[in-house]
Amino acid sequence: MLTKYIILAIYFGILFAIGIVASRRVKGMSDFYVGGKNVGFWAVAFSARATGESGWLLLGLTGMGAMAGISAYWVVLGELLGVAVSWFFMAQPFKRLSDQYDAITIPDFLEGRFKPKTNLLRWVAAAALSVFVVIYVSAQIDTTGKAFESLLQMDYLTGAIIGFVIVVAYIYIGGFLAVVWSDFFQGIMMFLGLMLLPLVGWFAVESGGEFVQGLRDLDPNLLNVWGTSDDPWLNVATLLGFAMIGLGFLGSPQIYVRFIAVRNEGEIKYGRWVAVVFTLLTDGAAVTIGLLGRYLFTKVGQDPEAVLGNNGEDLLIVMVENLLPLVLVGIYIAVVLSAIMSTIDSLLVVASSSITRDVYQKLLRPKIDDQKLTRISRYVTLALALFSLAIAILVATLSPDRTIFWFVIFGWSGIAATFCPVIILSLFWKGYSEKGAIASMITGFACVPFFKFVVQEMEGIGAYFEALDVLAPSFLISMLVGAIVSRIYPASA
Repeated sequence: MLTKYIILAIYFGILFAIGIVASRRVKGMSDFYVGGKNVGFWAVAFSARATGESGWLLLGLTGMGAMAGISAYWVVLGELLGVAVSWFFMAQPFKRLSDQYDAITIPDFLEGRFKPKTNLLRWVAAAALSVFVVIYVSAQIDTTGKAFESLLQMDYLTGAIIGFVIVVAYIYIGGFLAVVWSDFFQGIMMFLGLMLLPLVGWFAVESGGEFVQGLRDLDPNLLNVWGTSDDPWLNVATLLGFAMIGLGFLGSPQIYVRFIAVRNEGEIKYGRWVAVVFTLLTDGAAVTIGLLGRYLFTKVGQDPEAVLGNNGEDLLIVMVENLLPLVLVGIYIAVVLSAIMSTIDSLLVVASSSITRDVYQKLLRPKIDDQKLTRISRYVTLALALFSLAIAILVATLSPDRTIFWFVIFGWSGIAATFCPVIILSLFWKGYSEKGAIASMITGFACVPFFKFVVQEMEGIGAYFEALDVLAPSFLISMLVGAIVSRIYPASA
């Protein structure tokens, strides 16, 4: 146990050092929130992927591979397509326009695009972003607590608070640059960790033939690419839900703020290949780890969740502790925490900018001094972090059987359904109007809890929408409503 703590102390020390170095470059609001728009493609690409994946990649997707089998590779396909479309088709025009509008936040971009006569667009965008980002941050803090609990046998609350304090400390000191640089470091750790473990797992398997036969003996459906249910329509809904997770990469603010921060459009041309390769290798490795773990650590007739945890979310931990030496176990604990913290830090910066820049400066105190605003930004970041911590503890108390997957995906889906349709239509449809954008955001925002807590509880159709999850239908309805309202209330009206 001492070895684990020493490794974690080194890891946390590196994060603090990054925050201190980054703080020397924070001179004003633009530095604190977008790094002065001078970040290189390696840092942007790794940071965007680490932020987009979060702890669910290592704990949620590996568990999904164990429980769903090879059909979980549909998640890999969906995420790969989402990342590719985002980087190859959307990133450059978004960067060009955000520079043209002198934007440092997503509401800045929207205001520049629509040139509204009132502040309603910015109010709606800032409010929606703040709500779902806090939920998403809460989910990541919750994951931190569960990680400390399972990996270090530490009390859940203690673990959640330790992770929270570390992340908030280096953000408070160094702002966006500390976030991007730490994400780059953490993204490298995630990549190497996910590349190594399938190789180790494969060497523990006697032969490829026995591996395939072993999975078939455990559950023949594990080898069915079309799903594990006897109901074909339920399988269709499940696979669509898996693949549609990639929609969240098409405009989510915590990712697209990196395109605002990148040095120039040329950097995006290099960064897109880094992002696509990172996604293909890490997501594919995560599902493969799940399959290997299911074969190695469960037996025929045994409940896999009894060994691998709820929805298989302890699988990576089980593999690491049984197949690797103690030093590498400590490093993998740092890898898991890297995945979680790389998302928490990014989300907190986005939410803080939404309140400080988009509400306080733009709507309430437009003439405030930049240095004073930067100081306020730090206080807002701290307040949002404390609020998120409180929500995480409340959810852990009220819902002890929650899974990492649904909590994280709910926050991810809320942000994506609210903003991705707006960004897509803003970039590619000149007829998209301000009122259409507001309608899209409100619709996407409302549809996520509606599908989660109303439709999924309906008798008959509820099971299919639970398998489909909330993002795909919310995303589609948001786009349709935005298009219809823009036709009724065109931009020229």
